[in-house]
Amino acid sequence: MASAGDDGPSVGTGEGHGGDGCRTVYLFDRREKESELGDRVMQVGERSDYAGFRASVCETLGISPEEKFVITTTSRKEITCDNFDELVKDGVTLYLLQSVNQLLLTATKERIEFLPHYDTLVKSGMYEYYASEGQNPLPFALAELIDNSLSATSRNTGIRKIQIKLHFDETQGKPAVAVIDNGRGMTSKQLNNWAVYRLSKFTRQGDFESDHSGYVRPVPVPRSLNSDISYFGVGGKQAVFFVGQSARMISKPAESQDVHELVLSKEDFEKKEKNKESIYSGYIRNRKPSDSVHITNDDERFLHYLISEEKEKDSFTAVVITGVQSEHIQYLKNYFHLWTRQLAHIYHYYIHGPKGNEKRTSKEVGPVNNIDIEISMFEKGKAPKIVNLREIQDDMQTLYINTATDSFEFKAHVEGDGVVEGIIRYHPFLYDRETYPDDPCFPSKLKDEDDDDDCFIVEKAARGKRPIFECFWNGRLIPYTSVEDFDWCTPPKKRGLAPIECYNRISGALFTNDRFQVSTNKLTFMDLELKLKDKNTLFTRILNGQEQRMKIDREFALWLKDCHEKYDKQIKFTLFKGIITRSDLPSKKQGPWATYSAIEWDGKIYKAGQLVKTIKTLPLFYGSIEKFFLYGDHDGEVYATGGEVQIAMEPRALYDEIKTVPIAKLDRTVAEKVVKKYVEDEMARLPDRLSVTWPEGDELLPNEIRPAGTPIGALRIEILNKKGEAMQKLPGPSHGGSKKLLVELKVILHSSSGNKEIISHISQHGGKWPYWFKKMENIQKLGNYTLKLQVVLNESNADTYAGRPLPSKVIKFSVKEGKPEKFSFGLLDPPFRVGVPFNIPLEFQDEFGHTSQLINDIQPVLEASGLSLQYEEITKGPNCVIRGVTARGPVNSCQGKNFNLKVVLPGLKEDSQILKIRLLPGPPRQLKVKPDSEILVIENGTAFPFQVEVLDESNNLTAQPKLIVHCKFLGAPNLPVYTVDCSSSGTSILSGSAIQVQNIKKDQTLKAKIEIPSCKDVAPVEKTIKLLPSSHVARLQIFSVEGQKAIQIKHQDEVNWIAGDIMHNLIFQMYDEGEREIHVTSALAEKIKVNWTPEINKEHLLQGLLPDVQVPTSVKDMRYCQVSFQDDHVSLESAFTVRPLPDEPKHLKCELRGGKTVQMGQELQGEIVIIVTDQYGNQIQAFSPTSLCALGIAGNGLDSSQLKTTFQENTQSISVRGIRFIPGPPGNKDLCFTWREFSDFIRVQLISGPPAKLLLIDWPELKESIPVINGRELQNPLIVQLCDQWDNPAPIPQVKVNLMKPNILKLTPSHLQHKTDERGRANLGVLSVYAPRGEHIMQVKAIYNKNTIEGPIIKLMILPDPEKPIRLNVKYDKDASFLAGGTFTDFMITVISEDDSIIKNINPARISMKLWKLSNNGNRPPANAEIFSCTKIKDNDKEDGCFYFRDKAIPNKVGMYCIQFGFMMDKANILNSEQVIIDVLPNQPVKLVPKIQPATPAVSNVHSIANRTLVKDLRLIITDEYNNQTGIDLVGTIIATIKGSNEEDTDTPLFVGKVRTLEFPFVKGSAEITSLVLAENSPGKDSTEYFIIFEPQLPALSRTLESYILPFMFSDDVKKQQQMMAFAKQKDELSKSIGVYRSVFETSKQLIDEMKCQVEAAKLKEAQLRNELKTHNIDIPTTHQMPHIEALLKRKLSEQEELKRKPRRSCTLPNYTKGTANVLGKIAHLAQIEDDRAAMVISWHLASDMDCVVTLTTDAARCIYDETQGRQQVLPLDSIYKKTLPDWKRPLPHYRNGKLYFKPIGDPVFARDLLTFPDNVEHCETVFGMLLGDTIILDNLDAANHYRKEVVKISHCPTLLTRDGDRIRSNGKFGGLQNKAPPMDKLRGMVFGAPVPKQCRVLGEQIDLLQQYRSALDKLNHLTEDLNGQLEYLQSPEMKKKKQELDEREKNLKLIEQKLGMTPTHKCNDSLRHPTKAEIAECPIPPKRMRREATRQNR
Repeated sequence: MASAGDDGPSVGTGEGHGGDGCRTVYLFDRREKESELGDRVMQVGERSDYAGFRASVCETLGISPEEKFVITTTSRKEITCDNFDELVKDGVTLYLLQSVNQLLLTATKERIEFLPHYDTLVKSGMYEYYASEGQNPLPFALAELIDNSLSATSRNTGIRKIQIKLHFDETQGKPAVAVIDNGRGMTSKQLNNWAVYRLSKFTRQGDFESDHSGYVRPVPVPRSLNSDISYFGVGGKQAVFFVGQSARMISKPAESQDVHELVLSKEDFEKKEKNKESIYSGYIRNRKPSDSVHITNDDERFLHYLISEEKEKDSFTAVVITGVQSEHIQYLKNYFHLWTRQLAHIYHYYIHGPKGNEKRTSKEVGPVNNIDIEISMFEKGKAPKIVNLREIQDDMQTLYINTATDSFEFKAHVEGDGVVEGIIRYHPFLYDRETYPDDPCFPSKLKDEDDDDDCFIVEKAARGKRPIFECFWNGRLIPYTSVEDFDWCTPPKKRGLAPIECYNRISGALFTNDRFQVSTNKLTFMDLELKLKDKNTLFTRILNGQEQRMKIDREFALWLKDCHEKYDKQIKFTLFKGIITRSDLPSKKQGPWATYSAIEWDGKIYKAGQLVKTIKTLPLFYGSIEKFFLYGDHDGEVYATGGEVQIAMEPRALYDEIKTVPIAKLDRTVAEKVVKKYVEDEMARLPDRLSVTWPEGDELLPNEIRPAGTPIGALRIEILNKKGEAMQKLPGPSHGGSKKLLVELKVILHSSSGNKEIISHISQHGGKWPYWFKKMENIQKLGNYTLKLQVVLNESNADTYAGRPLPSKVIKFSVKEGKPEKFSFGLLDPPFRVGVPFNIPLEFQDEFGHTSQLINDIQPVLEASGLSLQYEEITKGPNCVIRGVTARGPVNSCQGKNFNLKVVLPGLKEDSQILKIRLLPGPPRQLKVKPDSEILVIENGTAFPFQVEVLDESNNLTAQPKLIVHCKFLGAPNLPVYTVDCSSSGTSILSGSAIQVQNIKKDQTLKAKIEIPSCKDVAPVEKTIKLLPSSHVARLQIFSVEGQKAIQIKHQDEVNWIAGDIMHNLIFQMYDEGEREIHVTSALAEKIKVNWTPEINKEHLLQGLLPDVQVPTSVKDMRYCQVSFQDDHVSLESAFTVRPLPDEPKHLKCELRGGKTVQMGQELQGEIVIIVTDQYGNQIQAFSPTSLCALGIAGNGLDSSQLKTTFQENTQSISVRGIRFIPGPPGNKDLCFTWREFSDFIRVQLISGPPAKLLLIDWPELKESIPVINGRELQNPLIVQLCDQWDNPAPIPQVKVNLMKPNILKLTPSHLQHKTDERGRANLGVLSVYAPRGEHIMQVKAIYNKNTIEGPIIKLMILPDPEKPIRLNVKYDKDASFLAGGTFTDFMITVISEDDSIIKNINPARISMKLWKLSNNGNRPPANAEIFSCTKIKDNDKEDGCFYFRDKAIPNKVGMYCIQFGFMMDKANILNSEQVIIDVLPNQPVKLVPKIQPATPAVSNVHSIANRTLVKDLRLIITDEYNNQTGIDLVGTIIATIKGSNEEDTDTPLFVGKVRTLEFPFVKGSAEITSLVLAENSPGKDSTEYFIIFEPQLPALSRTLESYILPFMFSDDVKKQQQMMAFAKQKDELSKSIGVYRSVFETSKQLIDEMKCQVEAAKLKEAQLRNELKTHNIDIPTTHQMPHIEALLKRKLSEQEELKRKPRRSCTLPNYTKGTANVLGKIAHLAQIEDDRAAMVISWHLASDMDCVVTLTTDAARCIYDETQGRQQVLPLDSIYKKTLPDWKRPLPHYRNGKLYFKPIGDPVFARDLLTFPDNVEHCETVFGMLLGDTIILDNLDAANHYRKEVVKISHCPTLLTRDGDRIRSNGKFGGLQNKAPPMDKLRGMVFGAPVPKQCRVLGEQIDLLQQYRSALDKLNHLTEDLNGQLEYLQSPEMKKKKQELDEREKNLKLIEQKLGMTPTHKCNDSLRHPTKAEIAECPIPPKRMRREATRQNR
C-alpha cells in the first residue's frame, strides 16, 4: 500500500470498493504534524466490528495496539463499539487523532457525493427561475443567501450578525461577493447535504444529516418572525450560480475544532464532464481555523484576510462567490443605494421587529431586533461603502409606517392551520399633497413636482394602480406577490361613510406562516390570494392585541371614516366668485373651474392682491395673487385638495406676466416685506435711455433737409439705466437667466400711402465692442424720414417689457431732389391736328430719377420729317411747357398719320427725346361738290345725288363731330331737303327723296344750295336744277267692248248681269303726266293686278285685255272687281261692282219649318214651305192661288185626312200643315211633293208615343224568385225602360223612377229614386240586399206628367250568408277560479255566420281580447282597457276557425273584471262578444303588512308613556305578493320582537313588563294592536335604529309568511327624541316621494326597453322581407324608401291590372249562388285550364256535367233540388265512394315499375293534371277524380291509337282524348259526331276558364311582398319615431327636473339618515329588511308584463 500525494487519494489494496458486503474507508492520520498528508484506503468486511477495525488500522499504519489514539469522523464523532456500524459506512472519511478535540495539524480532503435529490425531477417544472417582473433580480438572489444566514443564526442568543462583502478591488484579486454570518455553522456532513440540490429540511433524514435534523415547526410568534426561511435546498445553489461562476463554502460548527471548506464551480463541472468523471462528487477540505495555505491563486488573494478572521469566531459560515458576472458588478456598484434599500424592505421586520421601523419608538436592541445585516463594498482607491440595513430610513416599509397616522389590524383564518395577520395603514392628505409614499417600481405621478408646467386638476389617487397589500412569508417579503384588495376594503359602488379617495390612501401588509406555499426561490406565493378570497375565510379585527369577532366591513368603514375626519387636512377656499372655463388648458381640462379670492391653508389666509413667492418652480416667481382656481362645479366655500393660484409677476413693469401654479408651490415661509423689497430692487435695474455718438462723422441732425443720396455716418449706441450705467441685458431674477437686450435701427419713410420701413437692422452687444451700425448711403427716395433707435428683447424682439416701453431715440429728417440731369415728356393733350397749336409738357429728373425743376434759360429745337413746325415759348419752374407748337403738312387720310417729333434741350446730360405723335387733319376750311357743272338736268319724281368733300387748310380730307352737309331746293313748294353726315370720313354722297312737283306739264327750273350749317366759315356751294315732266304711268281707265263699241266703266260703277254668266271683252288703257298714252310693256304688265282671278294671261295684258269676270250664281251675292297698277313712282286703281239677276225656273224646293220629329199618334209640329227656284236656287215668283190644285203630297203611312195647304202671297210660296202617320215602328219617313214637272222630298222622324209602361232590361224571368245571399249583390244591374202603349222605348229623360219595397228589405245603395236618361232608361245599379231569410217582393214605378206608371213586380228569395259574421262564440272553463297575478284559463273563440256555421280562414290578428275593471260607469270598455292578441295555434288544436287565448295574465288587484272579445270586420266595424264577468280573488298568502303604513316611530325610555309608545292602533293584515288582502279565514297569533341592526347585539330595548316578545291574536284576517309601549328605562343604545319584527304564527298554513318589520329610532333623551321624531317624519315623506319618482323612471325604462325590443323585431321583420324581395330580384334603396316602394307598387299593380284586363277564356255559364258554405258551385266554375285545345276537348268531354252543382252534403243538395223544383242537377260529395277514386300521384300506364315500357308519341298526360283549382283543392280533386278518372289526353288521333295499342298489351287503357278534339273511349270505340268535339264557339260558353297568367301570379306575389314590406317599414319608422320621442322625452327639461328632484330627495334622505345615526338602507342587515320583488321572484318579470302591471296600478 503506498501513500498518495496531496493532490489525490492514496490507492491501497481493494481500491474502488470491495466485493459484495465490503465497505471502503478513507483514513487520515493526523496525530502528529509529520503524519503523512494523504489518506489510506481500507476495506472493512461486512461482519467486522470495532475491535477488528482498530487492529486493522494499527496493522496498516504500523501503530502499536497499546498506543492511545481515537478514530473519529470528520464531524469529530468518536468511533466506538456502540456506533461502529452506524458511523462506518461505505466511502466514509475518518481521522486518526490523539484526542477528539485535537486540532488538525494539516488539512484533509473528504470525499463527498451530492447527487441531486429525486425532487429535482419531480419539482423541476414547478417554478420558473428568477422572473424579473420588470426589476433586476440580483437583490433577490442575495436575499436567498441572507435567508440561509438568518436560519443559521436563529439560535443565537446575542447579536445575529450577517455581513455581505463586495470585493471589487483588483489589487486583492478578481471581483467576489462574500456572505458571512455568525450562525451555528455546518459539519462536513451538513455541508455535503447543502450541496445536494432540492434536499429540503423535510427530506433530510436517513443517510442525510441536516442542520435541521429533528425538525420541529417553530412556535407561533408575531408576524411569524421565526427565521424559518431556509427551506427547500434550492435557493442557495440557484443564487450563487446566478451571481457568479464559482462558490466556496467555508463553515465551522460550534464546539468544533475544524473548519470545513467546499468549492463548487462551473469550470470544475465542465472539466469532469469532459473527462467523463462523476460530476456530482468532490472533496470537502477539513482544516484548522485561519489556515489559508491552500489559497495559492492570486485571483483570490482577498481570501487570506477573510480566513485570518476565523480565529475570533466560535462558529460561522461564509459563502464566497467568484467569477461574478460583469453586468452584476456594474449593477452592484451603480445602484448600491437601490438594492440595499430593497434588502432593507425585504427584511424590514427581522431588522426592526414586529412593529417595524417606527420613529416614535426607541431603538434599543432586544430579542426582536437583534439582527445586524451589514453590507460593505471595497473598490480600488475609494473609501469602503459600509451600510447597516437598520440605518436605512427610506425603504418602502419604513416610509409606509412613518407616513401613516393610524392602522387597522386584522387576522384571517383560512381552512387548515393557515393564519394571516394583516395591517392596514392610513396615509392622510395634508393640505396640498398626499402623504402616501411613492414607490420607484410604481411611480404614481407622471411628472416631477419641480416641473414648471405642473398643473393638475385633481390629485391623482394616492396609491395609484398599486395593490394594497404586500405579502410577507415567515416575516420575509415575497416580492412578486401582492394582494389587490378584499371585498370589505374596496371602494363601494355607492358613496359610503368615507369619501372614495380615502380608499386610495391606505397601504397594507399581510404576514403568513409557512402553511402557505411559496416558490422555491421565494419570489411568489402559490395559493395565498386564492385561499384568502375563499368564501370560508374568516376575518376578525385585532383591537389592543385581542381578536374580536365583528363585521369586518362595517368596522373598516367606520375606521376609515374616523381617519378621514381626524387626519385629513384640506385647504379652505373662500370668497367664491363664480364658475369659468379656462381656454388656455387642453380641451378635457377647460372646465368647470370655480374661482375664489382667498384660501385658508394651515392657519394662514392668502387673499387676492397679496405678495407671494413660489418654490419648486424654475425660475422662482415673485408676484401678487390674482385669484384661486378649483376644478369642479362648486358653489360657495368648500374644503378641497389641490387647486391652483394665479399670480401676477412683480414688478409688473418688468414682467407683465400671469403665471398659474399649483397652490402647493406657494412659499409659506417667506415674509411679504421680503417680496416687496425684491420688487423695488428689480425696478431700479431697468434700462432708461440711449446714448448715440457719430464716430465717422456724417451726423444726422434733427429735422435736417438733405439732398437724395447724402450718406448718414456710422452710429455707436450705449443703453444706460437711471444711474447712467451701460447695460447689455435686462435685470433678471437672481437665480435664473435674464434676457439680453438688442438695439434695433429703423429708417422709416413717411408717405401718403403709409409708413414704410426701408432700413431695419438689429445690433447686439459684442462684449468687447458696443452696439454699432454701419454708414447708410442708400437713402435716395424723397420725403420725410424718421430714424428710430429702439431697445428690444432678444428672441421675441418685443419693444416693451411688462407693459413698459424700452428706451428709444427718434431723429426726424427730410430728403429733397437734386439738380436736373435728364427729361421726359409729360402728359400731352391729344388729338393733334394740322394748324391747331398744342403744348409739349416737359418733366425733369435728377440722377436718381426724382422730379426736378428747370431754372436756367434754354432754347429747344423741334424736328419732324415732312412737317413744318413752329412754337411760341418755353416756360421755366415746376411746370415746364413748350407752348404753341403748330404743325402743317399732308396727312393722307382722316385717320391721320404718325410722326416722330424730336425735341432737343441743349445743356442736359441726356439732351434729346423722341415724341411719337399722330397728326390728324385740321378743322374744315372749304366744301367741294361733284359734279362740277353749274346746271343739272333731272326728271320729275327722281332724286339727284351729289358727291361732297370737306377739306382743311392743307387740303386734307377732314372730319369732325356733327359735320352735317345740307342741300336745300328752291323754286317750288314741298321740295325735299337733302342731308348727309360726314363726321366719320369727311366725304359722302348727298341725296334724299325724289323731287316731285305736282301737275307739271312742261320743264321747270329750281335752285340747290349746299352748305355746312355748323361751320359758318366754310362758304356754301349753289347749283341750278332743270326739272322735266315724268314719263311714268299717271292714269288708268277700264272699258267694256260690245261689238264695235267700247263703253267706259268708271271708278265705283255698278253693272247688272245674269247670275252665273261670264263678262267678256274687258280692256284697259294707261297715260303719263303729259297725258301721253303708254304702251304696255312686259315690265309694266308685271305690275298690273286684278282681284277676281289669281292668274292673268300676260299676252292678253300686253294687248290691253283684262280677264273675264264670272258672275255669282246667287242674286244675294254681289262681286267687287278691282284693277290696280303699282310701281316705284305711283299706285293707281279702278274698281266696279257686278250685281247678279235670276235665271229661268228650274227646281221645286221644300223647307221644313219646326221640329223634324213627329210623335206617334200626333201631328207634326210646324209647317212645310214650298217655293220655285232657278238652276242656282234663286227663288222665282212662279206661284199663284190657282197653283194649289196642281200640288201633290205622298208618303209611306201618311195619314192625309188632316192635310192643309195655303198660298203665301207675300213670300210667293205654298205652306203645308197637319202631317201625321198611322202607328207603327218608329223611324224615318219620307214625304214627296210635286208641282208641274218639278218635285222634291223631305224626311221626318217618327218617334214613340207618350210613356205608358215600364219594362226591365236584361232581367231573368219574373215568374220565379231570384235567389240572393243576404248582404250580397244581385247578379244583374236593375235597369228599367220607359215605353209607349205600343211597347216602343220612350226616350224621355228626367222621369222620376222609384223602387217600392217593404221596410224589412234593405237595399244598398239606399238612394232608391232615380231619373231616366236620354234613352228613357234608369239604371238603379247592382243592388245589395239585406233582409230576413225568405221571399220578398219589390216594384219599380215612374211618375210622368203627374201620372204613375207601374213596372213589373220582382220576387227575391233571400238566403243566409255563410261568410257574414253575426256573433262570437266564447268557450272557457266556467268553474275555474281566477287568482290575482296568475294566468287565465284558456278561452276558445269561434266566429259564427248567418247560417250558424263557423267562419274559417280568418286572420288571427283580427281577433282581440279586452280586459278592464268594472266601474260605476257601465259596462262599456274604457279607453285604457288592456288588449290581448290571440295565441298561436298548437298542433293538437281543433279544426280551422278556432282561436285561442292562453296564458293571459290575470290582474294583480282583486275585484270584478270584464272580458270582451272582438272581431274586426273592417276598419270601422267590430263585432263584440257577450261580456264575460269574472271575479279576481287574492292569491296565496305571502306577507304580513299594515293596513295603513305607520310613520317611523321615535321613542325614548323616559317616564312619559307617550314618549315610549311605539305603535298605536296598528292593524296588521295578510296579503298575497300583489298586496291583496287574503287569509280572512286564518286564525293564529302575531309575535312582536325587537331586534337591532347587528344580530349579535343583545342590548336591545324591551317592551313594557321588561319582556322581549309580545303576542297578539290574529282572527278574521287581521290583528289589532291598540298600543305597543317600551318599558321605562329600557336598555338600548342612544340614537340607534332598532326594528320591531311582527312574526305571524298561523298553524293552518304550511308555508312561512314574511314578517312585517317596523323600524324605530331609540334615544335616552326626550329632546333628542323629538328631533328624531321630526327627522323620522321627514324621512318617511322623502322615502314615499322617492318611491313615486323611482316608479316613474322604472316605468319609463321598461317602456323604452320594450320599445327597443319592438324596434329590433321590426328591423328583423324588415330585413327578412327585404331578403325575400331580393329573391324576387327587387332591390330596395337605403334612402327614400317609401316613395320608391309606392312607385314600384303602382307600377306592379298597373302591370297586373293590364294583364288581368287582357282577354282570356272564361266560362259564361251562370254560377249557382252559394247559399251556404256547403255549396261549392257548378263544375264549370271549379277548375281552370291554361291550354286552349285541352280546355276545349275536356269541356266537351264533361259537357253533360258542366252545369251540375257540387255540394259537400246531401242535405245541401236536397235544398237546391227543392228550391229549383228538381230542374238543377246536383252532386253531393258525401255520397261518393272514394276508394275507387284514382291516385293523383299514379304514373301514366306506359310506365311499369318505375321504368318506361314503351316510348309514346303525342305528349301523353293525365287530363286531371291539366286542371288548376282556385279554391277547395281537396274537394275538387275528389270531384274531378271521379268525373275524369284516368282519362289521358294526347296530341292527335294517330298518337292516341298508337298509345292504346301499346297499353292494352300490358293493362287496361282508359279513355283517351286528343287536343284535336277526338275521343277514344275506354272500350276502344272512336269516330262519329258523338266522339268529335265541336269548335269552341259551339260550346255556348260551357268551357273551363283560363287561369290568371303566371306572370300575373308572380306579380301578385311581388305586390303582396311589397305591401308587407311597406307595412313593416312603416311600422319600423313609427316605432323608431316613438322610441326617439320617448328618449327625447327622457332628456326633456321636465324629466331632467324630476331626476334632479329625485337626486335632491335621495341626498336629503341620506342626510336625515346620517342625522338619525341610521345605517343607510343598502348597508343595514339584510335579514331585517323586506326583500324586494326582484328578490322574491325566482325569475325576472318580462318587461311587457311589468309595464302592464304598472298600467294597472295607475288605473
